[in-house]
Amino acid sequence: MNGKHPSDPQPARLPLSSRQRPLSIGPLRAFEAVARLLSFRAAAEELHLTQSAISRQIRSLEDEIGCTLFLRGTRFVELSADGAVLRQQVLPLLERLDQTVRQIRQSRGRRVVNVTTFASFASLWLIPRLEAFQREHPDIDIRVSANDVVIDLDDSEFDVALRYISKEQTPPGAERLFGETLTPAIGRWAAERAAAGEAPPLRRPADLAAYSLAEEDDSRASTEYLGWRRWLRTHGVGELQPRRWMYLNFTYQQVQAALAGQAVALARVALVSEQLHRGDLVEPFGPAGRMSSPISYWQLQSRHSRERTEVRQFCDWVSAQAAQTRADIGEADATAEAAEAAANTASESESNRPAEA
Repeated sequence: MNGKHPSDPQPARLPLSSRQRPLSIGPLRAFEAVARLLSFRAAAEELHLTQSAISRQIRSLEDEIGCTLFLRGTRFVELSADGAVLRQQVLPLLERLDQTVRQIRQSRGRRVVNVTTFASFASLWLIPRLEAFQREHPDIDIRVSANDVVIDLDDSEFDVALRYISKEQTPPGAERLFGETLTPAIGRWAAERAAAGEAPPLRRPADLAAYSLAEEDDSRASTEYLGWRRWLRTHGVGELQPRRWMYLNFTYQQVQAALAGQAVALARVALVSEQLHRGDLVEPFGPAGRMSSPISYWQLQSRHSRERTEVRQFCDWVSAQAAQTRADIGEADATAEAAEAAANTASESESNRPAEA
């Protein structure tokens, strides 16, 4: 006897083509648990299996892949170099699978649209308007994932992406929702105190030296257009230093600071149009203080979702809401702009066409 249990899998002696078959999910789950807990016993308890069953699954996976995944000692277990590489890939795959299964279980019999967008857009623009969509479509659930990670939409579970990017970054088929305009904004209470002489005046850009400024705390290139320095240079006070800087990494945090009277925010007009309309936020310099940016807001649909009725309904609703936002901020209609651009292109093509013989 060689000491092996009869049920133990035999070492794989398979041609490479056979090793390329899909791996079973069970050994991968066992591997992830052992890699995370660094204990075969703890992994067995978590997965409600015996320790010998976990060991067999790990050996099976090692035979299938053709490498050692764990270094085993008398009182320790640790990942091998190959095991560490595999864990980096297995963990997000299992998390994504579990999330998808949860979504299917929760939405049985219902239609769901999965949306990815960045946190400030979700907080300031999308979520405050979602109730209107759900009144119109009570049978459609919207799942919003709000973070600043840009994913490959066609290689994900998401149906729609709402993004803040330049025109050069947009893939084919992207729909421009509205552009970006920035304006200094302060809360109503702070503006009233300044107007009444109870706080330093705030009538011209140089007056900002007496106030705290909420600044975008982000190293990405696109945030250059969201920072105060560009605005200050444009308005002739490029060397100005405020009373203090308040560094915040999300736009909605800056808006909250302005509403609370803690700082002047360089607000994104499209995202705070409702607060400006209600007077909760005030533009101390009026429309003259506004400054445009080359970055815009765009809507993208994944290829695998475009034919689904609920996705089209959601995207149509977003387009209608965006049209209202363009009207609120005084931006020319994007559809009209696109039509004009197409007409100009066609006209140029016609004028450049060689004369027929």
